[in-house]
Amino acid sequence: MLPALGDLEKTFNRSSLTRITEPLFELRGVELWLKRDDLLHPVISGNKWRKLKYSLQHALSLGADTLISMGGAYSNHLHALAYTGHVLGLKTIGFIRGEQAGPLTPSLADMRAWGMELRFISRADYRQLRQYKSWQALPDLGPGQYWLPEGGAQALALQGIAELVHELDSPYDVLCAPCGTGATLAGLIAAAPAQADIIGFAALKNGGFLTADIAALLGRQQDNWQVNLDYHFGGFAKTNAELMAFIAVFEAKTEIPLEPVYTGKMLYGLYELVKKDYFSAGQRIIAIHTGGLQGNRGFGNRL
Repeated sequence: MLPALGDLEKTFNRSSLTRITEPLFELRGVELWLKRDDLLHPVISGNKWRKLKYSLQHALSLGADTLISMGGAYSNHLHALAYTGHVLGLKTIGFIRGEQAGPLTPSLADMRAWGMELRFISRADYRQLRQYKSWQALPDLGPGQYWLPEGGAQALALQGIAELVHELDSPYDVLCAPCGTGATLAGLIAAAPAQADIIGFAALKNGGFLTADIAALLGRQQDNWQVNLDYHFGGFAKTNAELMAFIAVFEAKTEIPLEPVYTGKMLYGLYELVKKDYFSAGQRIIAIHTGGLQGNRGFGNRL
């Protein structure tokens, strides 16, 4: 690894594996463990760093001095990218979904403070950007500029996620993660043992496209994975009272912070599947806490 990235990673904390104890799990005879990737770093937490790491290595090896990407007003990916660019002395540009209306969100204010140039674009233009999947694909890239697709979802992201899998020092039967772009799940599928079942929980409505996107990132056929589409709660960043109540109870019992966009929805879905006897007695489930807790600032009662 390049020295600048190695020095940054040395400042990170350990990502622990924590067992979640509940009468429900004892009754059904299953174990649930949470991989606490939210503990890695206060800003570049969870899968954000995992997905960025080897793309940054590639960009720096090419001599890039500017990183360009896309995301929403509370994007965990852009938030982490802006901070990382600030630390590494790189320019960053973020295409922001939707026209600017009123003051910047706290997330966008952070990004600007860390030096990111914010470019607000229409939702139609934002959708067009999704077609550019590789680092050099964005039209009119200038010298030294490096494109990162939405969420950092490119093949290099899978290498960082593989390191997460290799840190798991206990056997498991099921590995789970929330899905936004699908890159994290693709990395889990690629690195996990073939006998493990891999389940992604879509954080957005109409997420059937994720299956094709994940397969494209994998570049090979595997049949030990699926994307569950049942627990999106109405769409990306949508919630309801039931989800928020579940998160509040979970946090009170475990003292583990959640957010309602990704990890909260995944854990709600897992609890529901256990109640429905989806898992067999004796199975050990590991779920990935993908961090992104700064996204709570988009929900007024979770600041």
